Amino acid sequence: MLEGMRKRIVDVVAIVMVAVIAIAVSLWLTPMQSVHAVGQTVRVGAAAPSLSWSGPGEVDVFGQHLDTMIDFPGPIRPRLELTQLELSGALGELVDPTGDDATRRAAQDELQNALVDGWRRYLIVQVLIVVAVSLLLMGAIAGWQRRSGRASITLVLIGVVVAAAANVGAVVSTAFSASDQLRAIGSIEALVGAATVPGEVPKNVPPAKSGTVIVIGDSTAAGIGNPPLANPTPQDTACERTSGSFAVALDRASDWQVANLACSSATIRAGLLGEQERGGSLLPPQLPAALGAAPSALVISVGANDVGWSRMVALCAAFPDCGGKASDAYFKQQLETFTRDYLVLLTRLRSLPNPPTVVINTYYDPLPGNSDCVRDLGITDEKSKILHGWLDAMNTVLKQGADAASFPTATPSFAGHGLCAPDPFVQPIDGNAPLHPTTAGGLAIALADQAALIEAGVR
Repeated sequence: MLEGMRKRIVDVVAIVMVAVIAIAVSLWLTPMQSVHAVGQTVRVGAAAPSLSWSGPGEVDVFGQHLDTMIDFPGPIRPRLELTQLELSGALGELVDPTGDDATRRAAQDELQNALVDGWRRYLIVQVLIVVAVSLLLMGAIAGWQRRSGRASITLVLIGVVVAAAANVGAVVSTAFSASDQLRAIGSIEALVGAATVPGEVPKNVPPAKSGTVIVIGDSTAAGIGNPPLANPTPQDTACERTSGSFAVALDRASDWQVANLACSSATIRAGLLGEQERGGSLLPPQLPAALGAAPSALVISVGANDVGWSRMVALCAAFPDCGGKASDAYFKQQLETFTRDYLVLLTRLRSLPNPPTVVINTYYDPLPGNSDCVRDLGITDEKSKILHGWLDAMNTVLKQGADAASFPTATPSFAGHGLCAPDPFVQPIDGNAPLHPTTAGGLAIALADQAALIEAGVR
């Protein structure tokens, strides 16, 4: 009798363990399901299990893991991965709040139905994997115990049924109800809280003027700290645009007519898509102004102000715990906000009916190679590695976002011409604009942009 009870206890423990293992393995093995809607390619799967019974899902955008703005029931919640932004009329309707309500509703329905379909397909595959894994494990246990054929079949069936039932109770029942939340999604931008970015792009962009290139962006594009322009406008002066900017160098080195609308301190929210206060004046958003000039190409340099790059460099130099939990958490928060805003910028560009060629600039490394000259300023080799890590993270978002939108990128190299080089391409720490490009640095960026524009077919 005791022997029989012991066997039953062993069987119960084995069945419970198999159910737990099968569910865990299924969540690891189940492939994300690709869906296509309104010109966007999204992969749908499950986020890592949570101990709470409700909470946000996850959206992976340009290498960043962002929480959704809506909560989902259960410990297993949807994970969405945005992989591609394609030009489509439906995408334009989705991001244009002033468009036709019926057309926009149809675009939203297309997106919502695609996400629900992908989520349900994921759950069906997950259930099948639970059954397969539990069948395999229970069969192995029955064989190891050398049971009779009938006893083995009974044990395996019980184990599979228990694993499937546990999966339905712990995963499927609550996960299936997440379909209602997915049907409330109006756009991927709204899902991650990026829909609050101000400003709209023009509905009707005039036909592109051949050979017209416009630069928009931040102080790197404005060329701050270099010699002034010969005949600056009030806006040039307010934005600190100079003759050493890469826009000026690109204009001189090519047959294109290059205009510079970049402004010091500009971000996506306050500068490119929204108004920017500068020099006591309220400047109009750069992107609508640029598109109104009918360019054949746009060169965009943005991100450093959005993540507070200069502030991070200053903090790293001033404090010994650069790279500690506090500074890492702050940078991560800034990078996530930038990712959300960058998604909106790219989506609005891709939704244009006749978009110009767009080139996204990544940022140069101001400290390539030898960095001895900054050690007295508090930037040790270890801190330099941390700064490089943050810079790489920002450039990864820029590059992956451009790739998702099918925009080329320009990557200038300052190798051999860093801050500590005899002929640096960056301004000194005690200069007018620390770590910003010199006139020579602006030329290096212009040459990278020229190569990218030519490769993209801009004439």
